[in-house]
Order: sequence, then C-alpha cells, then structure tokens
Amino acid sequence: MSDQIKHECGLAFVRLLKPLAFYEEKYGSSFYGLQKLQLLLQKQRNRGQDGAGLATIKLDVSPGNKYISRRRSNAPNYLQALFEGVFSHFKDLTDEQTHDPGWLKANKPFMGELLLGHLRYGTHGDNSIETVHPFIRENNWISRNLVIAGNFNLTNIEELFDKLVSLGQYPKVKSDTVTVLEKIGHFLDEEVQQLFNWFKPEGHNPQSINPLIFANLDVNSVLKKAAKKFDGGYVMAGMIGHGDAFILRDPLGIRPAFYYQDEEIVAMASERPALMTALQKPFGSIKELGPGNALIVKKDGTVQEENCLEPVSPKKCTFERIYFSRGNDRDIYQERKNLGKEIVPLILAKVEYDLEHTVFSYIPNTSETAFFGLSEALHDYLNVHKAQRIISEKITDPDKVKSILDQKPRIEKLVVKDDKMRTFIANDAIRGGLVSHVYDVTYGLVKNNVDTLVVLDDSIVRGTTLRDSIIRILCTLHPKKIIVASSAPQIRYPDCYGIDMSQISKFVAFKALLNILEQQNLEYKLEETYEKCLAILKLPEHKMTNGLKPLYDLFTEEEISAEISRMMTPKDHNIPVEIVFQSLKGLHKSCPNHHGDWYFSGDYPTPGGYKVVNTAFINFMEKKDVRAY
Repeated sequence: MSDQIKHECGLAFVRLLKPLAFYEEKYGSSFYGLQKLQLLLQKQRNRGQDGAGLATIKLDVSPGNKYISRRRSNAPNYLQALFEGVFSHFKDLTDEQTHDPGWLKANKPFMGELLLGHLRYGTHGDNSIETVHPFIRENNWISRNLVIAGNFNLTNIEELFDKLVSLGQYPKVKSDTVTVLEKIGHFLDEEVQQLFNWFKPEGHNPQSINPLIFANLDVNSVLKKAAKKFDGGYVMAGMIGHGDAFILRDPLGIRPAFYYQDEEIVAMASERPALMTALQKPFGSIKELGPGNALIVKKDGTVQEENCLEPVSPKKCTFERIYFSRGNDRDIYQERKNLGKEIVPLILAKVEYDLEHTVFSYIPNTSETAFFGLSEALHDYLNVHKAQRIISEKITDPDKVKSILDQKPRIEKLVVKDDKMRTFIANDAIRGGLVSHVYDVTYGLVKNNVDTLVVLDDSIVRGTTLRDSIIRILCTLHPKKIIVASSAPQIRYPDCYGIDMSQISKFVAFKALLNILEQQNLEYKLEETYEKCLAILKLPEHKMTNGLKPLYDLFTEEEISAEISRMMTPKDHNIPVEIVFQSLKGLHKSCPNHHGDWYFSGDYPTPGGYKVVNTAFINFMEKKDVRAY
C-alpha cells in the first residue's frame, strides 16, 4: 500500500496442558510456553507498531504468592524490549535452577501455564504505556481476577459506558478496552457470587467453595451476558485468575482468529501461519474460530469451542486479505494473486492490448503477490493470442513460430523504496522535493515517450504518497503514459471495526466526489446529504442507512476514477496519468469467503457502522477534525 494506514492488533495465547516439568523433560526447556508465545508475537509483528505486552497466570499457587505477572513495552523496539525485560528475571540463575521447573515456578515471575500476548497498533493516537494490552482487573478473590487483551474496536462505546455507570460502576477511563474489561468483569463477579451463594448453604466453608467455583464457573454464560450489546469487530482473549481462559470472536467474523490444540498445548493467534511456524504444524491442523464462538479452556484442561453469540451472515474483513495479514497464508496468497488477475482485462483495455509498448511493474512491497497474479494472467492472455495467430495464419515455418512464441509481457521491477531516506526540513516546498525521492527507479528499461508504464498498487487510500512521490519519480522515466492499477476497489467510506479510517475527508475518492460536485454546480447536494445524515441518526438503530451512499451514486465509478486520475497528475509534468480500480465483482470473486467490503460498498454489517458513516459526513460538513466514533 503506497499510503500507510493503521490497522488491527495481534493476539497470541498459549495454554500449557501439562506440568512445566513435562516440557523440561521433553523439550529441554522450562521456558517452552514463553518461547512459543514470543515466536507467535514475532511472526505477527506486522500487526503492531505502538507496543507489545504479555501476562501469565500460574495454576494452583498458594495464597500469599503472586500468580499473575504482566509486562508491557512501548519502546521503539517493543518486542525486543518486552522479552528482554521478561528474561532479565532469569539471567543470573545457575544451570541447575534454569532446568528446575518446580523451583522456577515457585520463585520466578512469568513461569505460568497460561500466557497471553498482544501487539498494539493504536487507532486512537495515545501510544502511552497505559494503552498497551493486556489489561488487568484485580480482586482478592482469585476467580474474580481478569486479564484481557483484544483486537477490536466497538462503535457503541458510549452506550456500553453508560450502562456500566447505571450499574453503579465508576470506570476511570472511557475507552473500549477498559469498558470491555469492566463489562466482562461485572458479569464474572455476578457468576462467582451466584456460585458462592449456591454452595454455601450446603455446608461448605468459604475456602472449600473455591474449587467448586473453579469447576462450575460458566465462562460462556459470562461472555454471553457481557457481549450481548457489543457492536463492532473483535477478537477478545481473557484469562481468569484461577486458570480458566477464553477467546471470543464477533458474530460476523470481522476480525480473524485461529487456534491449535493437542494433548500438550492450546495456542491461538490472529494469523494462521504464525501458529504453523511456531508449533511446526501443517495447514490442516489449524482451526479457525467460528464467528460468534468462544474457545473456552477450563482450569482442568478441558477445551471446548462453544457458540456464544448468534452468528449471522459472515462479513470477514477483506482488507485482511488485501493488505493486513501476512501473505504467507496459503489462502491469502492465492486470493492476492487472484486480485491481480482480475484487474488484467481492464488494464489490457486501457493499453489497447499493445503489450509490445507496455512495461508492467508494481509499487513495493505488499502488492508483489498480486503482481504475480497479474503477470500470470498476462502470460495466459498472450499465450492464447499467440496460439490463435499461429492457427489462423497457418504458420508452419519454425523460425516464425519461434519468433511468435518468444513474445512475452515486459515485466520489470522498476520501483524500489529507499528506506534510508528521511526528510527533516520543515519548509513544505523543499521537503516536497525530497519526498519525491523516497523511491528509486530503474532507468533505461522504458522507451522514452513510446512505452506506457503500468504499476500495480494493492490499494489507494489517501493518494498522497502516490501523487507526491511515486508518480513523480515514475515521470523521470519519461513514459508515454502512466497507469496505476489498484487491486482493491475505491475506498469511499470509513471503517470502524479496527482500521483507523474514520475521517472521510482524507480519502482520495471522497475528495474526487467533492471536486465533481463543484465542477457540475451540485454543491447543494452536500447540504441535502448533511440534513439527511442528521435525520438518519435520530432513527432507531435497525432503520439506519448510509446517507452518504446516494451522493456517490450520482456518478459512475469511471467518472470518479477519472477525477482521481486528474488529481494524481503532477501539474509540472505533461505525462498523462490514469488510475484504474478493481471492481467489487472482481474483489468478491477473488476473496469468495470474505464479504466485509463496507469501506468500498458502504454496506455496513452492524448498526454502529451506519452511525459512524453518517457521523463522519456530519463531522466533515461541520469542519470537525475528529474521529467518527
């Protein structure tokens, strides 16, 4: 992606189902759990930029001994700093102590059987250590202690916060993470108290009731009550002080969650390849947590995937497939290739099928896989064309046949990012000149004023880097024309389920819409839409619609693409620039199991999404530079 945007966080969970001594004996390490958690986080570091944290819980610890340990880091090298801090507790041990799991568990922190890790990619701008997960809700009752980490954004945080206040709580912070922690904690308290009240009349003393609570605590019931009103995309992982644990996925399956289970370990991650690598397990052994389901691991080691929230038609996030998740997942890799293939017919039409005078490349690096698909489709097209020519012209001369078969698309790596380039000058004019050189190009491969240059990007959000850097540097190659192809459709609407895209004024597609309205003297439509959005927000949730969508519907996709092309063309160059986008049909064909396309289509899966899109437009009209949720 030429424009960086913030996105989902990453989760990792490990539950050791055997005593620590088992892993010492079998694998030669009492730190097996920590090592697996570290590897799971390392293999998902693409999902965190602002910090990382972990927490562990020890099972069956006597009262008076610490059983929950937590460490968090928001240092620039957050993962390294996190684990350096954790392992600093073990650096002065003797070899005998290092390999004595019983001694380690009794005397050192982080030697628990339950481990929860989190990578934070913040969407709220506050990157202080206090915002880094996991969060802890403490209590002297072991079964009321709660550790939470998650990959989520909730659209109705105000409503949930007010509900907590109505219950008599006094939350110290109004944030979705704290609200989720307190919401689940509230119903956990209720469940524990009900069990206590149930067993006490039977003659049990308070101490003997604890094991009964551990065995009978209905985690699924707690989650059902707590998450009933959650509106958003989420995967939440939690550990309860006595040793129960859970992972809960939203009913639409917006956010991803995968897990593995055998007789030794239960492990969960936001991305499947992380589990495959960390545990050295094949593709087929990794399960996807079902939408609306909870993976519940009881203290006694019982593991069950249970339905918690009524699933609806899945709306799994397509941006996970296009950009966010690592491309080393087999399915994601193929889907990205398909996205590249699907846009080829449109590109061929734009270059008038003249492959002899067209050079194809891509904008590094996340679009590389889609470019492989584009390349394959070009070769397939050309092979059909060559076969048809040989047959139709009845060519039998070996030299002529060889000459035709030797034709191939001109595929080159032309654009390379200079990661060492930094711009420290504040003056916009001077800085702008430097920004245009953040990318390098390979000279001499494009015939000046003869060849058309086609470059593939995976998606275009704001277009600023594309305009100010990439297209400018491509102009130095002096092509006849530049075509930038996006493997994703036009991003028109805000996201509110994990991606930091809530201000529509920053989208190049929205800016193009505004320009066309002005060019056609239709600015009054903005005021009409503003009034409509205000009215929609007063409706019951189930009647809310997207008030912005009819404004886009005034024009064709081609008209908006043409305006984006004009906006992306540098004023000081006379080389034509054209931007082409993937179609929604092509997106759905390429990613058949991921239909979460609201940022492209405007069709939101929850009422909170419609609230956000209308609020975002109202904020724009009222010149409020704030998030829409």
